[in-house]
Amino acid sequence: MAWWLRPLVGALLLLEGAAALSFLHHRYEELVQALFRVQSQCPYVTRIYSIGRSVEGRHLYVLEFSDYPGIHEPLEPEFKYVGNMHGNEVLGRELLLQLSEFLCEEYRRGNERITRLIHDTRIHIMPSMNPDGYEVAAKQGPDSNGYLTGRNNANGVDLNRNFPDLNTLMYYSREISGPNHHIPLPDNWKSQVEPETLAVIQWISSYNFVLSANLHGGAVVANYPYDKSQDQRFRSHRRTVNTPTPDDKLFQKLAKTYSYAHSWMHRGWNCGDYFADGITNGASWYSLSKGMQDFNYLYTNCFEITLELSCNKFPPEEDLERQWMANREALVAFIEEVHQGIKGMVSDENNNGIAGAVISVQGISHDITSGDMGDYFRLLLPGTYTVTASAEGYQPLTVTTTVGPAAPSLVHFQLKQEVVRKPAERKASGTRMNNKALQKKVVPRATRQGTQR
Repeated sequence: MAWWLRPLVGALLLLEGAAALSFLHHRYEELVQALFRVQSQCPYVTRIYSIGRSVEGRHLYVLEFSDYPGIHEPLEPEFKYVGNMHGNEVLGRELLLQLSEFLCEEYRRGNERITRLIHDTRIHIMPSMNPDGYEVAAKQGPDSNGYLTGRNNANGVDLNRNFPDLNTLMYYSREISGPNHHIPLPDNWKSQVEPETLAVIQWISSYNFVLSANLHGGAVVANYPYDKSQDQRFRSHRRTVNTPTPDDKLFQKLAKTYSYAHSWMHRGWNCGDYFADGITNGASWYSLSKGMQDFNYLYTNCFEITLELSCNKFPPEEDLERQWMANREALVAFIEEVHQGIKGMVSDENNNGIAGAVISVQGISHDITSGDMGDYFRLLLPGTYTVTASAEGYQPLTVTTTVGPAAPSLVHFQLKQEVVRKPAERKASGTRMNNKALQKKVVPRATRQGTQR
């Protein structure tokens, strides 16, 4: 089936019966009540947990959907949605609450598509990353809300400019043929970030997320990495530059999945801007430093895009139902994109999982790693690939596999331990390695107003 037909087919499957949703703006206490109400209605497939607290002490709650809540099942991918990163961009917050109610209700109805999605995916939904900023914006209300009122957290910091700047390290590393994946954090990174940012970094370090989207407002477009250009040209100067990742074609497909499943995003003309197919490379729009989207790609295994969902950052309640209907299929279809490419187990000769094994794809200079149980997930477009698994102390193994357009291909790797060499051989080899290492450079370890991501 052509990829652009999938949203239509999926939408038809969701027309069996729509859940009764509450199209209201939810203050913090009401948001918490809504989450716990969903959990009480679907107790066997949901779990609520907090990843930390905001500056003013509000919990950063996550609602999880899974057939085994709280447990990572081998070969079952982890997915996340994050909303309300900017406190005054509220549509994403409400859509994620509505999505939570919808998933629960449709699961109870026996909707085959939703049941399969919950059974095959571990879905994490954070409606609000910036509850303090939201409360500031909500006090003004939709009608008199200033364009920046409540955007930042309680310390006045823009959370989407607050992550460690791994792009600069990546661009430097690239000049000397270094890695652009799993870049170590600077030693003092914790002192440079806000409590909300710290909580999110620790969260994404604890789960092997595969795919993600963070929901914003002020434009209507699906934005994909890189957000930061190497030369830091800004959109306000009208000198933009496309800055693709090694997975550029995949990211474009992910963005188009959302834009074409959305009622009007794919048309391109929205909010006075035009984006072909309703998608854009972030740096091609305007360069953004220290953003969450690039951080996910450069620090973890997670592929994240940014969804700008409304011209009006704080739409009135009477517009929420229309926005939900416009985004409902897209929100579901994007989760389903986590099931593509290849996945499998990396194990030793005794079938013990190997954590941290590196999965490399020939021709795509961006590696991912296996999780704690040895399972890995590598998103790929349909095609034939040469894939190598390697781990310290083991002989690397290379296979060729073909990826189809539907379910991911299952590719397991059983690695053999390296042959232990004689002391004299080890000494000679070590001398060669040290001489080679001395020759290498050391890589540090470590606009228009209204459309700022």
